[in-house]
Amino acid sequence: MRYKYPHRDKGQITMSQTFEFSIKSIRFDEDYRPSDNTRITTNFANLARGESRQENLRNTLNMINNRFNALADWDNPNGDRYAVELDIISVDIDVEGNGETFPTIEILKTNIIDYKNNQRIEGIVGNNFSSYVRDYDFSVLLLEHNKNQAKFSTPENYGELHGKIFKSFVNSNTFNDNFSKQPVICLSVSTTKTYHRTTNQHPVLGVEYQQDAYSLTDEYFAKMGLKVRYFMPKNSVAPLAFYFRGDLLSDYTDLELIGTISTMETFQKIYRPEIYNANSVAGQIYQPSLKHQDFSLTRIVYDREERSQLAIKQGKWTEEHFMKPYQSILERWAANYVDTSFSDKKYSEKNCAAV
Repeated sequence: MRYKYPHRDKGQITMSQTFEFSIKSIRFDEDYRPSDNTRITTNFANLARGESRQENLRNTLNMINNRFNALADWDNPNGDRYAVELDIISVDIDVEGNGETFPTIEILKTNIIDYKNNQRIEGIVGNNFSSYVRDYDFSVLLLEHNKNQAKFSTPENYGELHGKIFKSFVNSNTFNDNFSKQPVICLSVSTTKTYHRTTNQHPVLGVEYQQDAYSLTDEYFAKMGLKVRYFMPKNSVAPLAFYFRGDLLSDYTDLELIGTISTMETFQKIYRPEIYNANSVAGQIYQPSLKHQDFSLTRIVYDREERSQLAIKQGKWTEEHFMKPYQSILERWAANYVDTSFSDKKYSEKNCAAV
């Protein structure tokens, strides 16, 4: 779908420019190899590097499946009824309508295999979230803005462009032709905030927590049109942050939610074991910390320090190949962008197809 944005010329507005989104899909399995355009700091891509790549991937998928079956334990006496299939969805944007694209977003799509009923059930799209523009915002723009500053702050209109690009994609025909429901993104809670356990408990998402204040990530995702709630599922040790549109508790089935929980909790156990693989459970008042020492490591190789360094390189690459070349176009488009409401859209019920 082409999105038209105003192009100013001597005070006049024309509609000659277009944005176009395209998507590609690749299966995330033990044979997965990242494409050239994939951010190498992305959860799934980082695992597929080095000598232990195939063992990493195999162990990760086993962890996901085991967690899914532990949560979906009804009519599942042996704990092996289900398996999760993961597809990596890559979204490219064509700013000038000339066929030249920039890798904008990567998300994960879950599908659930029910071996008992011989069905493949569509899951949630979103889950993990990867974006080169976010790398630029957090690792280049934000750092430069706060250099030599006594008090931390964010630049004017921080995250606005990224948020509008995301909303433009989710409101597009490209998205709605391929996905039946709105995305849900699941991330770690912030180490800078305190979370309080509530009395609200969901049968799948678990006990709800509420934060004392929104984190920078919460505010950034709000500009993408996403609300946030925090839940700690059964037998988890820390709450997860769920970013969503619509109603998280009623828009998705139990199996859809379990697919997201099992996938993203597994990634967090690998990448933030101090929080999600801790040997103690979050209490009534919870302050996450990466300095926590009482935790267990998974058998999956991961270099967190390298990941942080690469995020800066990726942000600078984005600045060179996207932000600077298209700066005037992007600024005009963002200034005139109007978010088309998705709240009244009806999304079709997903169908279950035979495996």
